[in-house]
Amino acid sequence: MTYVDGFVVAVPTANRELYRRHAQSAAAVFKEYGALSVVECWGDDVPEGKVTSFPMAVQRKDDETVVFSWVTWPSRQTRDAGMQKVMADPRLQPDSNPMPFDGQRLIYGGFEVIVDA
Repeated sequence: MTYVDGFVVAVPTANRELYRRHAQSAAAVFKEYGALSVVECWGDDVPEGKVTSFPMAVQRKDDETVVFSWVTWPSRQTRDAGMQKVMADPRLQPDSNPMPFDGQRLIYGGFEVIVDA
């Protein structure tokens, strides 16, 4: 089964195009190092919760939009090796490709796929 890295972040709404370009550049690097696909989704119907929610989890501000993303890999082994290369790649360093969001509020994790219908 495939392996998935998932991400949720709050992005300033005014930075939508900047974020899209940043994500498109990053996607090319992820795929170069073995990712099967990269999907970036701009929040369109992301309700506030009373106990938990995406907006609460990333401490979304009024002028921000929640972005939900995932990267699929053929295996955990490919992901571990690929992610190490992605993180070291100079094209994704803050000096060459600054993040258009507050990286401290980025939530991420790796997931083993157990159903793919």
